Amino acid sequence: MKRFSYGERDYAFGQAMLTLRITIGLTQADLAERLRVSRKAISRWEGGDSYPKAEHLKALLAFAVGQQAFPAGREEEEIRAFWQVAHQKVSLDEPWLQGLLGTQRPRLALVAPRPVEQIHGAEHDSAPPAGGEPRVDWGDALDVPSFYGREGELAVLTRWVVEERCRVVSIVGMGGIGKSALAVSLMHQVAPHFEVVIWRSLRDAPSCEALLDECLQVLASQPLGLLLPSLERRLSLLMEHLRDRRALMVLDNLETLLEEGEGTGRMRPGYEGYAQLLHRVGETAHQSCLLLTSREKASKLTPLEGSRKPVRALHLAGLDAIASRQLFEERELVGSAQDRARLAEVYAGNPLVLNIVAQTIVELFGGEIAAFLEQGEVVFGSVRELLHEQFVRLSAVEQSALLWLAIVREPVNLDELLALPSAPKPRGQLLEAVDRLSRRSLIERGKRPGSFTLQAVVLEYATAQLIAEAASEIEQGRLARLIEHGLSQATAREYVRQAQERLIVVPLLAQVRSAYPEQAAVEGHLLSLLDQLRARADYAQGYGPANVLALLRQQRGHLRGLDLSHLAIRGAYLHGVEMQDASLAEASLRETVFNEAFDITWSVAISSNGQYWAAGSRREAPAPGLAGAYRHGAGPRLQPGWTHAGYRELGWYHQAMGHRERYPALDELVHRQH
Repeated sequence: MKRFSYGERDYAFGQAMLTLRITIGLTQADLAERLRVSRKAISRWEGGDSYPKAEHLKALLAFAVGQQAFPAGREEEEIRAFWQVAHQKVSLDEPWLQGLLGTQRPRLALVAPRPVEQIHGAEHDSAPPAGGEPRVDWGDALDVPSFYGREGELAVLTRWVVEERCRVVSIVGMGGIGKSALAVSLMHQVAPHFEVVIWRSLRDAPSCEALLDECLQVLASQPLGLLLPSLERRLSLLMEHLRDRRALMVLDNLETLLEEGEGTGRMRPGYEGYAQLLHRVGETAHQSCLLLTSREKASKLTPLEGSRKPVRALHLAGLDAIASRQLFEERELVGSAQDRARLAEVYAGNPLVLNIVAQTIVELFGGEIAAFLEQGEVVFGSVRELLHEQFVRLSAVEQSALLWLAIVREPVNLDELLALPSAPKPRGQLLEAVDRLSRRSLIERGKRPGSFTLQAVVLEYATAQLIAEAASEIEQGRLARLIEHGLSQATAREYVRQAQERLIVVPLLAQVRSAYPEQAAVEGHLLSLLDQLRARADYAQGYGPANVLALLRQQRGHLRGLDLSHLAIRGAYLHGVEMQDASLAEASLRETVFNEAFDITWSVAISSNGQYWAAGSRREAPAPGLAGAYRHGAGPRLQPGWTHAGYRELGWYHQAMGHRERYPALDELVHRQH
């Protein structure tokens, strides 16, 4: 039997175990006493960390049957499925099972799927079962005996499927949000309105031909005879069956078939047949319904959707406060109403994430919600894995927008987001990306009209992802994220800028230091990145120079003596930073903050040979400022200035013989007053 580590839990079994205990109506302690095991063992089973022994599993299932925990008529099927998901070393004891169930008969007429090669010549009884009950092929549908909340969503879906007879209905939402569980609950609720109900999972990405063969063998009223020669013939035959009888087909995990990292909703190469299937079922008149679950919408359905059209989509959000509280109570978490509300808010009511977190709280914090919240780490282990699965499916534009929202850390509108990237994106393209992020439940609306921001758990994940990518780029000496994204925005509100430095720049530098233990090596590598950026055109440097300067400032504590020539510096925060002898020859500055704004030039001084000159502005003491000393044809070198009698006392650097000397007065001083 495979034992799962913390990051490799068997959540399918854990969820099945948890829902069975909840249906029975026992606490972990009560169930442990009945099975004569420890409460910790029950907790580990429900966490997916381990499996029960065969004798304990038998005792559990026998008790569940006695408590009528399984749907009437489906006991044998449920027990077999539970035994299978528990990954036992031994096969199910058939005599024990028959003795346990006695003479019970199933309530629904179940149709077991058969291999395609057995279709030819096989007997196939498609007549409706006695009493008008539907024939149901459950496939590998989840067992969801306990279901919290979602009353509103179930009502909407039931109206679409039963009353309005929609042809295609999609349930869309981020991973773990409960799409499959909702689809199973809906399937049980609406099954009496159909002659045939079929559930198929697409998790293993079967070919469209294989899927259609399985469905047709259930739907066909006559033996299929010869194997169907083409996809087109299969689709035509399917549409005939969907017109002739009322059938409900459920396809779970459609996102498995969609291209990753594109965000277009197009099918992966080799799975284009599914696009034809969706389009045909959506646009052709029939009396059946195709129910889909997916993390993102298929592009073929978008043109067919509408509030009054037979193709609809429901975007599934997290559990509400009442449902979340019920989940916490079942997991025996302890905390105030405020703590429970905060926990649900942090994880946006995602049922899978809340179950993962609840297990951690029970194991590590004694069930105390407040103790968990105080430690501050909300993204860990399997929560991070779940979010990463969602992140890698995003297009490049969607990933970029998500990381920018992690940087700005407060609600922004579309225009504000458009102004941030170093290479601005077309407005329509960014609008589509934001819309797709919203439909995936990764962003939420801000209080300001038209604004949006990241959910708390997504914000923490995206920040960590940005730091990890930036650290990898720095170590490899190639810059992409650091050119496109400014880690610390000089013009942001002060508390936001401080948060950016504390939560992004400082952790990033810590990761860089771990790769280069010696201080000189860290500084040398960062300076080499400046040289690499200097070779680029101004427009191609993006935020790279400002990001490297932010890291150098944290590393050195100052920027004195740096060669910043030929750099396009955008968004650097240089207020209070010592920069004596730093060269900005032919550098460009944009959205950069200094100690004070550059004032109108008040005085100019030129050396006797005309090679050196200096300029200063009028500032009243004791305000500090800058006096710029220039060489003809070169850019400025920065030197703190001093005020005297209301004017800037000017100085300049003489460069000769490889050293610099400061002259306290110019040999020729010219004042130009404005």
